[in-house]
Amino acid sequence: MSDVTVQGAEGGGRRARGEGRGAAARRASRTGGGPGPSLPYIQRRIREYEVLDEEGLQLIERNADVVLEEIGIEFRDDAEALDLWKAAGADVRGQRVHFPKGLCRELLKSAPKEFTWHARNPERSVQIGGKSTVFAPVYGPPFVRDLDGNRRYATIEDFRNFVKLAYMAPSMHSSGGTVCEPVDVAVNKRHLDMVYSHIRYSDKPFMGSVTAPERAEDTVAMAKILFGDDFVENNAVTLNLINANSPMVFDETMLGAAKVYARHNQACVVSPFILSGAMSPVTVAGTLTQILAEVLAGAAFTQLIRKGAPVLFGTFAASISMQSGAPTFGTPEPSLVSYGAAQLARRLGLPFRTGGSLCGSKVPDAQAAHESANTLNMTLLAGTNFVLHAAGWLEGGLVSSYEKFMIDQDQLGMMQKMAEGVDLSENAQALDAIREVGPGSHYLGCAHTQANFQSAFYRSQLADNNSFEQWEIEGEKRVEQRANALARSWLEQYEAPYLDPAIDDALKEFIAKRKDSMPDAFT
Repeated sequence: MSDVTVQGAEGGGRRARGEGRGAAARRASRTGGGPGPSLPYIQRRIREYEVLDEEGLQLIERNADVVLEEIGIEFRDDAEALDLWKAAGADVRGQRVHFPKGLCRELLKSAPKEFTWHARNPERSVQIGGKSTVFAPVYGPPFVRDLDGNRRYATIEDFRNFVKLAYMAPSMHSSGGTVCEPVDVAVNKRHLDMVYSHIRYSDKPFMGSVTAPERAEDTVAMAKILFGDDFVENNAVTLNLINANSPMVFDETMLGAAKVYARHNQACVVSPFILSGAMSPVTVAGTLTQILAEVLAGAAFTQLIRKGAPVLFGTFAASISMQSGAPTFGTPEPSLVSYGAAQLARRLGLPFRTGGSLCGSKVPDAQAAHESANTLNMTLLAGTNFVLHAAGWLEGGLVSSYEKFMIDQDQLGMMQKMAEGVDLSENAQALDAIREVGPGSHYLGCAHTQANFQSAFYRSQLADNNSFEQWEIEGEKRVEQRANALARSWLEQYEAPYLDPAIDDALKEFIAKRKDSMPDAFT
């Protein structure tokens, strides 16, 4: 069932009286009644928060070199990868590669420190690296929590809806990748519909398929229909998640996708998937050592495929409950891991990915809020360049939630404002206002306040800061209900960005031919 087809907004509580409708109308007027204009990617004007001093960083780097040289990293079931490493000077023993000290770092000297991730609308293109931060939605959940409150398997209609919401969210800079897993489409064909949805329903940068090398090839082929062959071969138009199978393994699926994208000059995000205590040591220092070793090996591999191919230092950092084994989020230790990994990435000269709005809660409740806030604030302060899972993540990544997406994207707007830092312009110094008001008065009516009040503070689309009486009159709605209504409103207002009909037809023809070339497979 499509959530777009559900008519009307969430009711919730008593019907508002006239005063409530008037107040709601005034708020809608102030906020434009819908999503505001799309904001450019963040260019941070605040310092990064750092948790390791020079001695600590050097210690982690030495330990990572020990792991690479003595223990090694497995490159499983990929003879080409092993041959490339042997030719590069590594010691290959079976499927395990041992790296002479400095080999990976030397190879990574060719990787760009910054690059442009191009969108089909040039105004939406973003910079990856340096002082930039780019937000992208949740990635990978097989389930959704829909606008009727149901937890169910995701469909291609859900996928399209999340792409549309990401397109409309002002502080979302990319439409992402696998915003949910559309299980109603055959496994071997759904990537075609997913990539097409990003192209058709958004004009922001998008991610490619990594679940099989041939699906990565299809992504590149569709990108070339959209951008042109030469442009794709010389510019990054997709960003692609290459997870290490931690601890210390890269499997044939990820290696196959990495080879395809690197050969075509497309960006790879080499990301150890870490649940400390299960996939890495329980300590922050031990986890950082393993992360650095895995990233060095995986990122350097992309340079063996194509020198100069863009690559990111990524990590997904979480811990586990030592009582149940369940993943936990928003806790101190993964934040320390991410802060430290960001420092290591900057020393290595690679753009960095971590964090998001992560939580373990099953619904968008207080637990979801504080765990997500803990993670998101760390993500910004760490100096993260690319932020996956920035909105919509629920239940440890098993669920894409419409309501959580809307709450999170509102928070992203706050992060965008926070990243601007302190304005020290003459207007911001406000000396005229201080002179005008003087001791013992107030600033509500002074000229400076009147000139600046509309842009002085971030205005949440969802927070209710009115009196109890006003909240009661307007239906006693919780933030989840307000988010539900806002999601419905956005989807009803959605208008697709222009796409050249000839390109659209070529994409549809390509998809039809590829689907006709193989039987459906659901495993």
